[in-house]
Amino acid sequence: MQIAILSFFAVFMLIAGAGLLVTYLRNLPEQVPDEVGSPDSKKRFNLRTTLQDAGRRFGVVVGKFEGVLPKSQAETSVLRQRLIRAGYRGDTAVKMFYGGQFVLMVGMAILVVVTGLAKSNYLLVIVASVGFGFLAPGIWLGRKIASRQKQINRYLPDLIDLLIICVEAGLSLDQATARTVEELNKDGSAIADELNVVVLEQRVGALRSEAWKHLAERTDVESVRNLVSMLVQSEQFGSSIAKTLRVHSEALRTKRIQEVEEQAAKTTVKILFPLVLFIFPSLFLVTLGPAMILTLETLQKQ
Repeated sequence: MQIAILSFFAVFMLIAGAGLLVTYLRNLPEQVPDEVGSPDSKKRFNLRTTLQDAGRRFGVVVGKFEGVLPKSQAETSVLRQRLIRAGYRGDTAVKMFYGGQFVLMVGMAILVVVTGLAKSNYLLVIVASVGFGFLAPGIWLGRKIASRQKQINRYLPDLIDLLIICVEAGLSLDQATARTVEELNKDGSAIADELNVVVLEQRVGALRSEAWKHLAERTDVESVRNLVSMLVQSEQFGSSIAKTLRVHSEALRTKRIQEVEEQAAKTTVKILFPLVLFIFPSLFLVTLGPAMILTLETLQKQ
């Protein structure tokens, strides 16, 4: 029994550690602390460097299992696109995903065998555990993409407001974009990370329209696609960028208000289920219960 518990704990820590290292190290701030000379900042910097080195080494080990699973070029291309939408643009992201998938499959199979969960229907339980290990990374990646897209939608109005302020102050769209990235980087938001890629693409010589179109493809967010389409059309027809951004900002806020009103309207229908299943039976029990008890007692006395 003790061996089974220790094996379960070891496999659980392996799987949990893999997920935590991949997510945590990806979101670690890259900048050096301001007060590098202070002892506290040196400790923080050393800890960050140590964790990054450990994450890289762990990624190298996991990436070695990447070639075990069969995959086609099309599947790899789709996975790379999904990883980019989740914010993982590194060259080793695909290898770490496939390697982690294989490690999780083997770990789940070992966990089921060691803990004795497959006493009956042995083959079925093993196949189910391996299938869970195969599907779990994809499910996690899908949730990561949805969370990032939700964060982009939340920060998009602030982005547009900052662009409007910078453009109306006399900056060009490229300069306004770079200035907006500097401001949004303080919050570490996903939209600032994606917009920083736009700035870098423009600095290496990409056309403005192409850089913004790449932003829409990377994020796969409808509101971002609409913003990019309006900016491209504004550049083609020579209309005012500030007015275009202001119109889009107002439309975005109107859409958000409508979504909130829609959710509020659905609340009356959604609250009906807990009322019928939980509140009404309790209310009937409290109100009619004493009367029924008295009636039964009266009938028994007669």
